[in-house]
Amino acid sequence: MLNILAISGSLRAASTNSALLAALVRNAPPGCRVTVHDGLDRLPIFNPDDEGERTPREAFRLIDAVTGADGLVVSCPEYAHGVPGGLKNALDWLVSRDAAIAKPAMLAHASPRSLFARAALAEIMRTMSFAMYDGELEIALLGKKPAEMEVILAEPEKVLAMRNAVQGFADFIRSH
Repeated sequence: MLNILAISGSLRAASTNSALLAALVRNAPPGCRVTVHDGLDRLPIFNPDDEGERTPREAFRLIDAVTGADGLVVSCPEYAHGVPGGLKNALDWLVSRDAAIAKPAMLAHASPRSLFARAALAEIMRTMSFAMYDGELEIALLGKKPAEMEVILAEPEKVLAMRNAVQGFADFIRSH
């Protein structure tokens, strides 16, 4: 069983990115378990002086989750043509750790307009030595209310797209 950790870069209660990741949990193919990490809102701002023995508990929780996962799926919105601060902060907590090194990672998108954030996030993660999977998942949910998102995410072609994306990522993890 592959354990895939999913992280949403959005802290919004009605986040399209979080809804997409929740749907991945429900629609993971056989042999894959997708778990969503929560807690980005509880991470203190990264400070290198707080590493080592002073690393905050919530940062250790994130580091352990990424370390223990076989792969990582990240979905995030775009804020002012960039990666949201909370997600960048979470990644900063991983920079000096081995958690990211050669860890398979995939990006998932809930908006077709997040092109700047996609490029920036991919660059950040490659720089951190994540092994980036070329396949991406995009299901357009921008501007949808939670009930509308659920209808879209339950459409058979969307379910198939999610299963195929996670299966492709799983194959990448196994071959990596």
